[in-house]
Amino acid sequence: MVKKVTQATGATSAGATPAEAMFAADEASRALGIELLEQGEGTAVLRMAVTPAMVNGHGIAHGGYLFLLADSAFACACNSHGPVTVAAGADIDFVAPAYEGDVLVATARERTRFGRSGIYDVSVLRGDEVVAEFRGRSRSIRGRTTKESR
Repeated sequence: MVKKVTQATGATSAGATPAEAMFAADEASRALGIELLEQGEGTAVLRMAVTPAMVNGHGIAHGGYLFLLADSAFACACNSHGPVTVAAGADIDFVAPAYEGDVLVATARERTRFGRSGIYDVSVLRGDEVVAEFRGRSRSIRGRTTKESR
C-alpha cells in the first residue's frame, strides 16, 4: 500500500511509518528542500527543486545533488520495512542535464530483498524526461530498529 505523505516537512508524529520517521531525522535532505511525497513498502517518491546553489560551473545541476536526491529516495524505500537499513553501495547514470529551477522527482522501487540485503532502482525525472537512473544495494543492521546514538 502506498501512503501519500501530506506533511512534507519531515515533522514526526505518532503513527509515522519507519520511512517517515527516518526522513524526519534526515537533516541533510530536508535542508535542501527535498520533500517525501509518497511512501509504501519498498517504494518512495521524493521531490527537489534545483536551486542556484546546486548548479556547477557548467550551468547544470551538480551530479552530487542528483545522487543525493536518488539516495534519499532509496533510503526511504529500503527503510520502509522497519529495521535500520543503510547503503552497501550505489551507482548512478546521468542521462540528461538538469538546470536551475527544474523540479526533479525521484521514484524508488524495490527490486528484490534477500536475507539482510536488497536491491533498489531509482528513476530521477524532470516531468516525463529521465535525468538519472540509480541502483542502490542495501544492508539491514542487526538489532537496530530506531535511530540510536553512537
